[in-house]
Amino acid sequence: MQVQAASSQHGSTQNGKVPVHVAIIMDGNGRWAQKRGLPRLEGHRVGVDCIQKVVETLSDKGVKYITLYAFSTENWSRPQEEVTGILEIFLQALRVQTRAFHDNNVRIVHIGKVDRLGLELQEELAYAQRLTRDNTGITLNVAFDYGGRDEILEAVRKIIHDRVPEEDVSEKLFRRYLFTSDSPDPDLIIRTGGELRISNFLLWQSAYSEYYHTPTFWPDLDSEELERILETFSNRQRRFGRVNPED
Repeated sequence: MQVQAASSQHGSTQNGKVPVHVAIIMDGNGRWAQKRGLPRLEGHRVGVDCIQKVVETLSDKGVKYITLYAFSTENWSRPQEEVTGILEIFLQALRVQTRAFHDNNVRIVHIGKVDRLGLELQEELAYAQRLTRDNTGITLNVAFDYGGRDEILEAVRKIIHDRVPEEDVSEKLFRRYLFTSDSPDPDLIIRTGGELRISNFLLWQSAYSEYYHTPTFWPDLDSEELERILETFSNRQRRFGRVNPED
């Protein structure tokens, strides 16, 4: 289901390096709504509507993969009314946005579990992936019912199930068992909403990712700020544990 071979090389613009893979922790929906005297669910609804413009902006800048943290394994512990509302909003968004993403050559991939999702949501996720699987534009990974620890444990279970010999277990093999096996590791992880936590997101894949934290709530993240974030990334020196000869 992969669009193209995963590359560790960066594209470039006049301003410098462009991250191949950008991952975003979409935080602040509820607080955005409360600040305006609205129900928290209204923030989630607006937040979902913002996805298309963010994908379009990053795609136009040359980003090849996006991973959006939409619903974590821990989010099930929120009040039942909010959880039910989020699931319904996501279901409706899939029904409305999948065709638009397909028309724009976006490939949709779900990462996470599906067994706790309702049948309708499972079917819509399957349809979105089936419809867009041959698209060759940007890949949109939707992390829904996703947790980094859960992903690692699931990979270990699969390796044990497949009876992989101990001597064959390597980082290269392990990543093939992750939900994100079709995508390169994220070059840049953005967290909106002002929090400074990783929140169980892409724990294995983020070993050498660059982080950017912004106080901007997810519904307010616009193309101008995204461009500033990408510009900041382009000026960072990524050493991957090596020493820069110029230091």
